[in-house]
Parts: sequence; C-alpha cells; structure tokens
Amino acid sequence: MNTAVIGIGSNISPQKNVKKAKNLLAQTFHVLKESAFIQTKPVGYTDQGDFINGSVYIETALPIEKLSQKMKKLEKQLGRSASPIKYGPRTIDLDIVVFNGEVVDHDFYERDFLKNAVLELIPDLRY
Repeated sequence: MNTAVIGIGSNISPQKNVKKAKNLLAQTFHVLKESAFIQTKPVGYTDQGDFINGSVYIETALPIEKLSQKMKKLEKQLGRSASPIKYGPRTIDLDIVVFNGEVVDHDFYERDFLKNAVLELIPDLRY
C-alpha cells in the first residue's frame, strides 16, 4: 500500500468546494489524517479572492502516475476547468505533495502553508 499527502485548495466557493473534495477523497481512498484548513492569500496572480488550503494523508494501492491521473479526474468531477491565468481562481486544486514519504511537489519548499500542513500530518518527514 502507498501513502500520499494531497494538497487541497480552492478560492471559488472555497468552503463548499473544499468540503466536497474532502468527502470525495474519503469515498475514494482511506484517509488517515487531515490537516487544519486555513485561509491564505493568492500566490502569483494576486487579483483574486483568498484561498482555503490544507492537506489530507491517504492510503492508496495506486502508483503515483495513476494517482495523479485520478486527482485530475476528481478535479474535473468537482467542476475545475482550464483557466487562461496560470495561478488564477479555481473551484478546486488537488496536488500530490508527498508520495511514500518523499516530497514530490516543489511548492512544499516555497509555500509555508503547504509545508506546515504536510508537517502537521507527517511531523517526522525527512526533506
């Protein structure tokens, strides 16, 4: 069995969409733990609303490639569509941050809110 930390973020109806994402992840995977979810300022493109961000720690039989594909399918299922703005508003963002104890998303090192959420779930993570 594999483990993964999935970063969750939204700034379009964020309370509603984060709740829907957490429920869908819980129906799809075994959720081991959930971090606190906090309000954060947008990164990159700043002319948009604040985000709600946090993470969940899951178990999955899927390898990382299939898990990544599954996250994209879940994002579409939750109403995410392509935006012309790279860091623009979004209904939901689901990113694999850690897979089997290894940081796989560079944003972990650049965004304190993400690092803090991950370390809340895996305090002894070696990075």
